[in-house]
Amino acid sequence: MRREKLLFDVTVIGGGLSGICAAIAAARLGQKVALVHNRPVLGGNSSSEVRVWVCGATGHGVNRYARETGIMGELFIQNQQRNPEGNPYLWDVTLLEAVRAEPNLTLFMNTDVREVEADGEKDARIIRSVKGWMMGSEREITFESEMFLDCTGDGLVGFLAGAAYRIGREARHEFGEEWAPEVADDITLGSTLLFYTKDTGKPVRFVAPSFAKNITTTPIPLKRVIRSGDSGCHYWWIEWGGELDTVHENEQIRDELWSVIYGVWDYIKNSGKFQAEEMTLEWVGSIPGKREYRRLLGDTILTQNDVISQRPFEDRVAFGGWSIDLHPPQGMYASESGSKHLHADGIYHIPFGSLYSRNVRNLLFAGRNISASHVAFGTTRVMATCAVMGEAAGVGAALSVIKGITPRELRERHLTELQQTMLRTDASIIGLRNMDSADLARRGTITASSTMSRILINEPSEEYRLVADVGWLFPTEGGIEGFTLLVSAREATSLTIELWDTGRHENYVPANFKQAVDIQVDVGEEQWLDVPADSALFGGDPCNVFVIVRANEAVSLYTSAVPISGVLSFERGVKPIVSSDLEDHQPNQPIIEWSMKRLVRKPFCFAVETGAYSPDNVINGYVRPFGGPQLWISEPIANGREEWIEVNLPEPADIREIHLTFNDDVNEDLINLHHHETPFLIIPELVKSYEVQAYINGEWERFAGDNHNLTRKKIHRLENPIQSKRIRVIIKETHGGDRAEMYEIRLYVSHR
Repeated sequence: MRREKLLFDVTVIGGGLSGICAAIAAARLGQKVALVHNRPVLGGNSSSEVRVWVCGATGHGVNRYARETGIMGELFIQNQQRNPEGNPYLWDVTLLEAVRAEPNLTLFMNTDVREVEADGEKDARIIRSVKGWMMGSEREITFESEMFLDCTGDGLVGFLAGAAYRIGREARHEFGEEWAPEVADDITLGSTLLFYTKDTGKPVRFVAPSFAKNITTTPIPLKRVIRSGDSGCHYWWIEWGGELDTVHENEQIRDELWSVIYGVWDYIKNSGKFQAEEMTLEWVGSIPGKREYRRLLGDTILTQNDVISQRPFEDRVAFGGWSIDLHPPQGMYASESGSKHLHADGIYHIPFGSLYSRNVRNLLFAGRNISASHVAFGTTRVMATCAVMGEAAGVGAALSVIKGITPRELRERHLTELQQTMLRTDASIIGLRNMDSADLARRGTITASSTMSRILINEPSEEYRLVADVGWLFPTEGGIEGFTLLVSAREATSLTIELWDTGRHENYVPANFKQAVDIQVDVGEEQWLDVPADSALFGGDPCNVFVIVRANEAVSLYTSAVPISGVLSFERGVKPIVSSDLEDHQPNQPIIEWSMKRLVRKPFCFAVETGAYSPDNVINGYVRPFGGPQLWISEPIANGREEWIEVNLPEPADIREIHLTFNDDVNEDLINLHHHETPFLIIPELVKSYEVQAYINGEWERFAGDNHNLTRKKIHRLENPIQSKRIRVIIKETHGGDRAEMYEIRLYVSHR
């Protein structure tokens, strides 16, 4: 056996998505980082060992423009391109390669941290080191660091260090949470085991093991969805242990879950109720996917009311959007639905004060152990949200080490630097904009080869009969005079059209009624209707207009197969795909009432003038939709013509670094193990081929570019500076979109 002592700036314990993103974020800021993980593969619950879908703020397409960027966004995009079938082993590879690509990051797998050395008073503890045992290698490793991150899920490091924590459900009166119980208790969400099946093409029999449960003696067949073709996360409801201790009784929970998996499969194979003669079990999990245990307490405890009100914390550093998703304590044996969901009207914000310990001075955390109430934890626990919190905690840890201060002091004295550092690395903090004084582009003027000044969707692909209300959303800047709409009518009739705003800039549902008009429609096919609008209603700042067309079965609209960034289409009152016995989503909630799932990338045909796609958007500070698309979009790239956008600085500068952020359509719902598969490997709007030029001595000179770009954020660092006052980005080709689209250009005189 070897005993070793290793010194790092930051040690991250836990190699799930929160730990991976925390470690990468700290390493990219120049810190020497250890990532310590107790399993042979990375990914935690998303790994090939457990195989839970990576869900996040999109809510499987419920929220709009909500996909995560930053490190989690990189992982989504990488996986989409290389692993469209959702192979869990290739997801493992994606994560491993991302970690190994960082020169400042050292990975320790199969290393179980069981001891923590900490000292100090109860309210001012300091971690000195953690000790891990590397299984199979007989190495006992002590990690000493300035900062530690607990990304273990169960909060073990924080617990061993003496950090304040909670387990179970708070009483309703403590935070005034409607969904909390009247009396506090130790109940948590249970754990889940999954299984995979496959069709062998020939008859396969199944003899159930002796421990398989006869599920016909339980409520399972009555209250849960069982289908022969489903597997993986379709069976998330095979959950149990919420009334037990999900850590100390983990073995008992696993055995019970196994008994039900084999019982469910026996029921599918041998009950005669399913067509499963040629189906077989391909894989059964052996590690329960835990949902909940300790929640470490920070200076802020996120609550249900913060989530539902979308409270814009001053110290917000991340966002979520999954519903508050709580499950009955009895899990799969409950007679009630398997889950109940409470949705905000859009994404919500996560504060930095929930990501560090209130009483351990050098401990941060991210994942399902953050400082949140049990009810709020019902949304923050999903893995893509854990990942963006991990990135924020990693940046916070790195800056704390660099400055020699605690995370609390960072929040109190350097909050703007923390947030701006995250924005520079493409982590999303919704509603905050680039205010980096070192970014020269912010002081420049912008010109472009062309700009889309009119939304014109005039290539109908399908007729859409108005049997129910529909809506669509489009951006405006400075108001609208009206728009035109493509319709057909089987008889002369009147069509009611309403205009609404969306309230908050991060929301995409109708909030405040503005105007209604009744338009007379004559009998006829594919006629363009003029719809007037009061120009004062949407004047001023950029915003989104939500149009509602009321049901009229005599009228049809038309959808197009040509999407436009910033335009979304909605159906009202679409019946949920999943039975309410399994998931209760309360259809009167606005983002459930207005669904776009069947209309993704299928806008209704209409036309409107708009100033929302101005070239100035590339220096307005936003790098994702917020009260509008915040994009520069050109006219169509036609006949090989190149589009360009240019920054003209007040005076020449020695430019050493250029940041470019392209559009990768954060409305497109991506997922690692693919409960759906996109029809394209690469987002069509993403720029494929571009070059960067500088105007030097009266000529344009190329000094950077990429002919096969696959990423949203590109950084070009130059060994020798380019002295110029004019920088131009030329867009030659996209991955399928017909226009050049860009969020941001940044210019620096030193490497950031």
